[in-house]
Amino acid sequence: MKWLRRFLLLVVVGVVALAGVYLSLKWPYRAFHGQTFLRLERGVGTAGMARALQEAGVIRYQWQFLLLRAMDPSVTLVAGEYAFTNPASARDVFSRIAHGDVYFFEFNVPEGSNIFDIARLAEAAGVAPAQEFLTAAENPAMIKDLDPAARTLEGYLFPATYRLSHSTSAVELCQMMTAQFRRRWNTLAPDTDPHRTVTLASLVEKETGVADERPLIAGVFANRLRLGMALDCDPTTIYAALLDARYQGTIHRSDLASHNPYNTYQNPGLPPGPIANPGAAAIAAALQPAETDYLYFVAKPGGGGHQFSSNLAAHDEAVRAYRHAKGKGR
Repeated sequence: MKWLRRFLLLVVVGVVALAGVYLSLKWPYRAFHGQTFLRLERGVGTAGMARALQEAGVIRYQWQFLLLRAMDPSVTLVAGEYAFTNPASARDVFSRIAHGDVYFFEFNVPEGSNIFDIARLAEAAGVAPAQEFLTAAENPAMIKDLDPAARTLEGYLFPATYRLSHSTSAVELCQMMTAQFRRRWNTLAPDTDPHRTVTLASLVEKETGVADERPLIAGVFANRLRLGMALDCDPTTIYAALLDARYQGTIHRSDLASHNPYNTYQNPGLPPGPIANPGAAAIAAALQPAETDYLYFVAKPGGGGHQFSSNLAAHDEAVRAYRHAKGKGR
């Protein structure tokens, strides 16, 4: 009878142990404070993930994760960054990683942003220091096959909303943005030389936010280019000042007189490259400018778009009306 009692005791101990193991997989656990982010690198394997999760205080024991893996060997564990906030059981943690519940945040780049704008946005969002982004964006290698004349990635960092993690680097962000540009370009004009089109589109994008005006402004610039007239585009003057690290938020007479090649008040034709990153609508306008005889435009008094003119006398009158409305013509 002793052997029977020993056997029953072993069975009880085994059942209790198994119950303890089962329950431990379901007990919520957290050994970190607040919210923690953990990147599970590709290729580290189940053991590497288990070790990282235990070290971060997400699970109590590595063996819990390894046991769950042994119980479900066919599932794919997804690498990436994960956010943990509340206590969770090892089973729940395993399930999240198996389902690829990867953490991301949205990073929005408005149409018309230039590389300096994006650098500030990236730093504010915690993506990368501004200078780190500028260093990445100033290297045109990613886009040279499409635009051999590109000086930087300016114009090819497509404005959109991107899903990023805390481990996204400045170079990776530039890769995502140029890849999105390529996708959009292929739907618009894959057989067209992008350099001239994107440069013109960047001027159009910076001159107006009114959708209906984009083809008209593209038409004005096309007319001036055909006639050999200077474009006299204020945003190019601002961009030249940005490149020279002297823009203070206002265009000065010295900016208009600058011989920086991007200043279209002093240099004929289009600038050497884009001055911002245009959206699809501005690119479409540059591809198909409106057929018009307009050669000038100025902001309307009170806002709401621009006044277009076909001759200098009408333009001068529109400028006087604008300045009078702004209190500058009295």
